[in-house]
Amino acid sequence: MENGFDFTGKTVFIAGGTSGINLGIAEAFAGAGASLAVCSRSPEKVEAAVGKLKDLGSKAIGFSADVRDPAAIRDAMKGAHEALGKFDVLISGAAGNFPAPALGISPNGFKAVMDIDVLGSFHVLRYGHEHLKAPGGCIINISAPQAFVPMEMQLHVCAAKAGVDMMTRVLAMEWGPQGIRVNSVVPGPIDGTEGMARLAPTKEIQALVTGSVPLRRNGTPRDVANLSMFLASPMADYISGAIIPVDGGWSLSGAGTAMTALANSMKALPAG
Repeated sequence: MENGFDFTGKTVFIAGGTSGINLGIAEAFAGAGASLAVCSRSPEKVEAAVGKLKDLGSKAIGFSADVRDPAAIRDAMKGAHEALGKFDVLISGAAGNFPAPALGISPNGFKAVMDIDVLGSFHVLRYGHEHLKAPGGCIINISAPQAFVPMEMQLHVCAAKAGVDMMTRVLAMEWGPQGIRVNSVVPGPIDGTEGMARLAPTKEIQALVTGSVPLRRNGTPRDVANLSMFLASPMADYISGAIIPVDGGWSLSGAGTAMTALANSMKALPAG
């Protein structure tokens, strides 16, 4: 079993589980014996992800669904339940991001991030609830340091992820009496992800980010997956409403480094 975790006979639904950190989480649960359902907007990514999970021996299915579309998410949840049974674990991982100063964000751009992160998370949690085992269900929201660390160039994401973490806390209170636990996992700089490529686009900024991590290394999707599996395991049965970084200590002091460096580099560009 994967790193000592055994999820044989368990069902995991991951929204956004077809690329990056979320696919890494899906692969880890598959390696630990779980059945997987994943969804994302891209049919091609869904097909590729399901193929990878099946290669790991998992019973895996996928759905093309945009988290911003409540009907599509509701249908995906229903289809997964019909195929795999009640969910033991529900992971909400869809996210949107781009670096921009506040005056460079259009209303549509701000709305797009809020729609994906906040409204999308609400859809996943709201419609996933009825298919989650109660008692015993576990919900994990994939958050970001921007939820509690102010960063230049990230006004939209700071606002959105703060909303996600507050949903974590409120639902831990509302759904706790049903035996459902709700937690947020907060990845720091993770190598090989689209987010890292966008927020640290040059080798110089990448070096600044790595140097600002107390452990002096970037994370991997497996680091995030290990925490997610722990939270979904019996060892975490009394953990709910927690916001837990997996970032090598980055959020303690250095999390704004990349955005400040990026902001300064953009200010240095010639006008026009």
